[in-house]
Amino acid sequence: MIIAERQSLLGEEISSVATRSQLMHVMSRVVRDFDLKYVTIQTAPGPNDTLLAPLVLESTLPPQYVREFDRAHFLKLCPILPRLHDSIVPQRWSLDGDGKGNVFECPPDLRELMRRYDIPTGALFILSSVDSGRYHIRFDGSRPMLSQMEMNELGMLSLYAFDTFDRMRRAEMVAPNILSVRELEVLRWTAQGKTSIEIGQILSLSDHTINAYMTNAIKKLDCVNRTQLVAKAIRLKLIN
Repeated sequence: MIIAERQSLLGEEISSVATRSQLMHVMSRVVRDFDLKYVTIQTAPGPNDTLLAPLVLESTLPPQYVREFDRAHFLKLCPILPRLHDSIVPQRWSLDGDGKGNVFECPPDLRELMRRYDIPTGALFILSSVDSGRYHIRFDGSRPMLSQMEMNELGMLSLYAFDTFDRMRRAEMVAPNILSVRELEVLRWTAQGKTSIEIGQILSLSDHTINAYMTNAIKKLDCVNRTQLVAKAIRLKLIN
């Protein structure tokens, strides 16, 4: 497929998703199209950050890789980060070099970890939210270093992805104020496995009224069913 056509189609698909899981599903396809393996959306590390896990917002990386990365405190040792403190230039790297004699220099233990998880190659794009926060979208895999043309295309798709993600993030920030007290009450009982009839008996309401509260909550939190609603409410800490 012609690059411009692929970029346009993927960009439209990314922009139309309604949930984080849908976004990561589409981004996983982007990863495969570029012969990569994983994608991560994360908060940009600050000077006092020492661990990667708290910064990760969405990722397809193996959780064990992140745990091992943090156990060795590699965040402070990563040679890419110093380049990002005063720059927004996208970064790319490969433990095997770029074919011109330039090799990605990093601590031997970090190199070994990347080799063990078969992710010697990567790219990172710096994004800014409308409320001035800094974020990274990172891609990892096992292939030759990305070409400049591929970086340009992947950079545009990262802009689409982050714009969509940031819209969801900002909507989630106001979510606790969106649901009414009664909707939250119904949601808590639903999370405990109660049916609409059972919740109605507990709250002295009809199951029709309970379903109406549930439908409103589903719409307000941009979900498609009760299962997704409960999962999102737990992630947003609306319920325990």
